[in-house]
Amino acid sequence: MILIITGTPGTGKSTVAGLFCKKHGIKLIEVNKFAHEAAAGYDVERDSVEVDVEKLFEKIKNLASGDVVIEGHLAHLLPFSNATVVVLRTSPEVLRKRLKKKGFAERKIQENLEAEALDVCLIESLEVHSEVYEVDTSELTPEEVVERIDKIVAGDGEEFKPGKIDWSEKFFSP
Repeated sequence: MILIITGTPGTGKSTVAGLFCKKHGIKLIEVNKFAHEAAAGYDVERDSVEVDVEKLFEKIKNLASGDVVIEGHLAHLLPFSNATVVVLRTSPEVLRKRLKKKGFAERKIQENLEAEALDVCLIESLEVHSEVYEVDTSELTPEEVVERIDKIVAGDGEEFKPGKIDWSEKFFSP
């Protein structure tokens, strides 16, 4: 099993992936640890590293044997043909608080709120993978999110199929 846990920064990916792996005794691959090795440049305007996804995939693909969780906000771009993708989602109000607490600059907070409201990680996931789910982490504990992922992995995740979460009205309404 290859399980990809992705989402906008601040949605709970690292915490949830760590708990899931500990619970099931499986390997965790943190994409961010390889991102700088796969850097293609630096976007000064966005203040972020540009990552060459093909290079990133080359660095990670041989590590993904057996049961493994691949975690990171770029993980869904990796073209593992047999992966199950879980996109963690968080309401803009909650996400803003989480990102402020992490020390994000206002410009980066705004950029990530827009990405969440526009479903960027979800849409990109659907472009690359056939088995994609989304879980709203806004009001859940990390343990409750792991329980939902357990249902998805067990084949009982129909309620988490994409299309039920929409933050656009909350974010873009005047």
